[in-house]
Amino acid sequence: MSVTQLPGANCAEPFTILGWQPIKPDSTTGWLLRVYLPTATAVTALSVKTAKVLGELSADADISGLFELRLPRKRSAEPYILKVSQGSYQYDLLDPYQFTEQAFYAVHYVNSQPENLYRQLGAQLITLDVAGKTVSASRFAVYAPNASSVSLVGDMNDWDGRLHPMQRTLCGHWVLVVPQVAAGVRYKYEIKDKVGNLLPHKADPMAFYAEQFPSHASLVYDHSKYQWQDSNWQQRAATDPLTSAISIYEVQAGSWRRKADNQPLSYRELASELIPYVLDMGYSHIELMPVMEHPFDGSWGYQPLGLFAPTSRFGTPDDFKYFVDQCHQAGIGVILDWVPAHFPEDGHGLARFDGSQLYEYEDPRRGWHPDWNSCIYDYGKDYVRQFLVASALYWLEHFHIDGLRVDAVASMLYWDYSRKEGEWIPNVDGGNHNYEAISLFRWFNSEVYSKYPKAMTIAEESTSFPMVSRPVDSGGLGFGFKWNMGWMNDSLRYISKDPAYRRYHHNDLTFSMVYAYNENFILPLSHDEVVHGKGSILHKMPGDEWQQAANMRAYLAFMFAHPGKKLNFMANEFAQSSEWSHSRSLDWHLLDYDKHRGMQQLFRDLNHTYKRCAPLYQLDYDHRGFAWLDHQDAANSTLSFLRRDASGDVIYVLANFTPLPRQDFMLGVEQEGEYQVILNTDSEYYWGSNFDVGMALNSIATPYQGQAQHIKLQLPPLATLYLRKKR
Repeated sequence: MSVTQLPGANCAEPFTILGWQPIKPDSTTGWLLRVYLPTATAVTALSVKTAKVLGELSADADISGLFELRLPRKRSAEPYILKVSQGSYQYDLLDPYQFTEQAFYAVHYVNSQPENLYRQLGAQLITLDVAGKTVSASRFAVYAPNASSVSLVGDMNDWDGRLHPMQRTLCGHWVLVVPQVAAGVRYKYEIKDKVGNLLPHKADPMAFYAEQFPSHASLVYDHSKYQWQDSNWQQRAATDPLTSAISIYEVQAGSWRRKADNQPLSYRELASELIPYVLDMGYSHIELMPVMEHPFDGSWGYQPLGLFAPTSRFGTPDDFKYFVDQCHQAGIGVILDWVPAHFPEDGHGLARFDGSQLYEYEDPRRGWHPDWNSCIYDYGKDYVRQFLVASALYWLEHFHIDGLRVDAVASMLYWDYSRKEGEWIPNVDGGNHNYEAISLFRWFNSEVYSKYPKAMTIAEESTSFPMVSRPVDSGGLGFGFKWNMGWMNDSLRYISKDPAYRRYHHNDLTFSMVYAYNENFILPLSHDEVVHGKGSILHKMPGDEWQQAANMRAYLAFMFAHPGKKLNFMANEFAQSSEWSHSRSLDWHLLDYDKHRGMQQLFRDLNHTYKRCAPLYQLDYDHRGFAWLDHQDAANSTLSFLRRDASGDVIYVLANFTPLPRQDFMLGVEQEGEYQVILNTDSEYYWGSNFDVGMALNSIATPYQGQAQHIKLQLPPLATLYLRKKR
């Protein structure tokens, strides 16, 4: 390295030329102190230990801003402080280039565990022992192996890349410790590619906090200050999620409810308003659409660039911790959408981070996503794999998250996803499976479940890829659950038909049970079904206003009775009429009307009935938990089946998907006795017709539908009923 590289911010090894340098390489005596301060007019060095002046540094005649102090008799280097004059302005500076060992400390442990990335890289608040005095500092470390130089720029140096060149290490990291840089300081990296071309200032990939447009600056953050209050939740007895009642409320934080000026709620305001609502409605979990930092509001968070930073749109990371903490204290689990599939190519982000395709595949047939105009992570690179797994573990460790729902899994599993012939490159065996992504999923799930056994992982996977939710040691991908996109598409296609034609599509409702036990399914009615011209769930329903609402009520109760955990997007619960928009609040004013209040009441009752009735959830993934009574009545568009729990308790489910009531409808039951309707979607409480089902539903000792007894009842129009034997 040469001092001539300093003015152009091209220095890759500043520790070899700045700070203390031996005058003669092999001598034990004689030290040179060199600093580069291009705006300084005079510099004096003082001993930190004795406060005595070591000497005034001489300005270099050829390089403006370069100052040197030669001490030929000095036997050892020692901590020093600089008194810097900048015209009439003076300040003290603890020179970063005397902390060589502390800077290199970060990279010694990075590769041993993925979580060491967020524990060692980025901006880490540390303390320095400087001649017995404790000094606060920030240690910066960034991976940019193909860069020719990297400088730290930010509030600490007026964004001047000449002032803080970082040191290149053999493993491709760039490091520097800067004293007296505290939480809240903004920073970025000034990177030059391998031939010296200056790139746009890059945000820190490991940043814990970031500013919004236009700066997109990273901020130093202190994770140690927040005091968690969720110890009871963390120490709760482990339960098997497969046998638990899980009903998930999918929420986009910026549009669930807005203030009078149309500004979104903060994380803390969301906690105070959303949590009581979720408790009242009976959900077990909140799933947040991505809160990871992202540059474009319209991506809803699905184009993230800050995989270690909750978006500052709604507050600080501690504010987000508060939200999760309050959820846990209320007994609500929190699931985050997580996006390891792709990232946008904004200049401050990961794309061509060090001038090369560091994070993305080089060949656009693998590295560019045609649907989302975004870059695809290179899952074959060790650092990228470690980076993604570290991100998952980070949210579990620092934010106590209870689960991660992985977005766009199918796009990662297949090389030819959304690509035509000739637009993709086969794997080594000539097939379309991305072995690198498959391997990543197995590692990700193994890490999560081994280190956070109470957590859950969920795959949004839309194909028939086998064993997505089966253990890694059995050859599966290792996810805890998988979204049942087949059920969602088939059932919505069915319910959108005019009832007169449903008899020809009866199989759309029954086919899901053919494969129901292949995976641990979650039944989703997600945000994807109420955007991009698809209309709301309510307006997918045929008929007049009453029939639309009745169809939706019957459909939702069918969903809650079908095997599989439940997920519903916000506003489904009160039948919002319009499509969801991220730029405004949900249409809460609709609750002024009986129809929408009735739907909300049904949803509330469905959740609470579901939670208190073990047959509806306990054996979701066990053949013993479900049996058809009649799945062939296509002519009348009715279905009947039973759900059973481990103790043998049974709930019977009847559904009529036509507007015609069915008189003297017969239902096979196992045991003699009186049966009661515990939920009827046609009830007047839900804005239904309140059609008379019948009073005493006593069993008749005649076998029917393979059962020893049967009952008769009047089956209401466009309705689903739950029944159980009176105790």
